[in-house]
Amino acid sequence: MYTLGINAYHGDASACIYRDGQLIAATEEERILRVKHWAGLPVEAVRFCLDEAGIGLEDVDFITVSRDPWAKFSQKMLFALRHGTSISSLRKRATHINGVRSIKEDVAHALGCNGTPIRAQVKFIEHHRCHLASAFFASPFDEAAILSVDGMGDFTSTMRGVGKGNNIKVIDSISFPHSLGFLYTLFTQFLGFPHYGDEYKVMGLSSYGKPSLVTKVWDVVKLKTAGLFELNLRYLSRVGQGDWMTLENGVPIIKPLYSEYFIEKFGPARQEDELLTDFHKDLAASVQQVTEEVIFHLAANLYKRTGMKNLCITGGVAQNSVANGKVVANTSFERLYVPPAGYDGGTSVGSALFHYHQELDNERGPFQHQAFTGIHFSNDDIGKYLAGCQLEFEVRKLPDPKLLDTVTECLINGGVAGWFQGRAEFGPRALGNRSIIVDPRRADAKELLNSKIKRRESFRPFAPSILQEFTAEYFEEADDVPYMEKVFHIRPEKRSAIPAVTHVDGTGRLQTVSKEDAPRYHALISAFYKKTGVPILLNTSFNENEPIVNTPEHALSCFLRTKMDLLVLENYVIIRNGQLH
Repeated sequence: MYTLGINAYHGDASACIYRDGQLIAATEEERILRVKHWAGLPVEAVRFCLDEAGIGLEDVDFITVSRDPWAKFSQKMLFALRHGTSISSLRKRATHINGVRSIKEDVAHALGCNGTPIRAQVKFIEHHRCHLASAFFASPFDEAAILSVDGMGDFTSTMRGVGKGNNIKVIDSISFPHSLGFLYTLFTQFLGFPHYGDEYKVMGLSSYGKPSLVTKVWDVVKLKTAGLFELNLRYLSRVGQGDWMTLENGVPIIKPLYSEYFIEKFGPARQEDELLTDFHKDLAASVQQVTEEVIFHLAANLYKRTGMKNLCITGGVAQNSVANGKVVANTSFERLYVPPAGYDGGTSVGSALFHYHQELDNERGPFQHQAFTGIHFSNDDIGKYLAGCQLEFEVRKLPDPKLLDTVTECLINGGVAGWFQGRAEFGPRALGNRSIIVDPRRADAKELLNSKIKRRESFRPFAPSILQEFTAEYFEEADDVPYMEKVFHIRPEKRSAIPAVTHVDGTGRLQTVSKEDAPRYHALISAFYKKTGVPILLNTSFNENEPIVNTPEHALSCFLRTKMDLLVLENYVIIRNGQLH
């Protein structure tokens, strides 16, 4: 039985394919189209998934869609009537609903299947139930409390539930427009970061400030009994219209959320090119602290109601790795699982899992590492591609031992290396298959990376990948973090040894690398450890203000237009200026 999961007409469009409950492939459309957060119909992602499964659309049994156009329909209509929502806004929503409902036909047409009978049944599954399923059904837990928090999906911003075996039971939810994701986006825009998905910049900036403005931020959000919260709607603009997001050529655009009342209370918004002041940094720190306390409030009450030891957190707010690293210490939960694609891209997987386990009552299989689900290229594929390129640089094909030696020598000598191997990651983190790597001992690594490749804000940290067996030696209270989804404090005595991955507050968003899950990346870090005594590499995503590279062509293009010193494409090594021997 083949199940095609789709997230469409929503930020981070994606697709996945399952065969009898086993994940074959999953990817985001942005990786293929090269448009960040692409939000249309993920035609190319669907095409890739079908190709990986070796089937056509006519062979698919179920198409699961991570949207339910009729979810909370009565609440939507009542809200529209109460707030005088315009006819044009309602008409836009109706058009959007019709677009979601015609996905089967639209995909068939886009793939050239006109006239071919498509037997697949289409299942529309509510957005946050997909989030819950993407976390719990992929987790190592037989039972767990589940918390989904994001901006908004199907008129819901937050959903809490319980997972046991192959069943999820929803406990409660919070409806539009009360949203912790909106709260964070509201301040993200005010702080001069206007683009969809910029919230991580505020998270990085927060470590540079003091939470001296929490009292003012608490006027924007209020904790309620039963572990819930609500927003002070005076701070939000266009509540009645509900037309905050538009699509321009497939790119989601978030209109300003802050109201005139917000400006009255917090002052003028920072412009994108305006210098960051202590006020901006303190506000970022305050927003981060309030966000964490709201998450703890939601989680603590969930523990009180379930008594479970395990917690799964998912949704866009689950990308707040700083908050994730503090949940266990600030609640009664003992273990926390955050999926590699907790954001909206992961709802394609969640829709397929929810249908297969919850609706069809199929048992769950053993836990599997879920991060490496994208496209893969063999050495033969890469060799043929490079043979057609007219490169001015030296190209070598090396066996693994020599390749690892070459890469580590490059890093030790101050070089920056692009590392491309295996299947592409699913989700926004570079987990060692599409990464740019640097020696973490370099105090100037941030300046080095930004001057050669990234050109990003100076306050944003870079992350450490550490051999799993050395985690406790370098990090305080850290557990296994295979998907780079939690931030922990680096032990004080170790910070001077790895300044490149030590944030200003002494923390690092670590990735623990095991030999079982990532054997080749583990071997690279081990080779570096043997030469330096440091079992860590600086790991950042392989891109330059674009989606993470997906193919050898993307990787080579990034190498050529930047000042990267070395590029690894499986066993092929491309060396700039021939300075390595």
